[in-house]
Amino acid sequence: MANELEIELDSDIEVSEPKKYKVLLLNDDYSTMDFVIDILTKVFRKSVDQATQIMLNIHNNGKDVCGIYTHEIAATKVAQVKALAREKGFPLKAVMEEE
Repeated sequence: MANELEIELDSDIEVSEPKKYKVLLLNDDYSTMDFVIDILTKVFRKSVDQATQIMLNIHNNGKDVCGIYTHEIAATKVAQVKALAREKGFPLKAVMEEE
């Protein structure tokens, strides 16, 4: 009896995936390439090779995606970038966009 009840409950509940958000870094004329790579490795857990490629994409295209996260994690990453950039005196900006 318990199994039938569980199956009925499961089929009545619609589970939706949480919305995901892209976190992008935006190019500026002041943040150093080394600082951007440092942010990408420390905040976004990228390898040095991945970070270098993303940094070049940001430099050449104006922005690039650093990762895709739930809202809370994306907002935290944006705040971490802002705090670290301010601490080092760079205007590096991260933004989040709904995927």
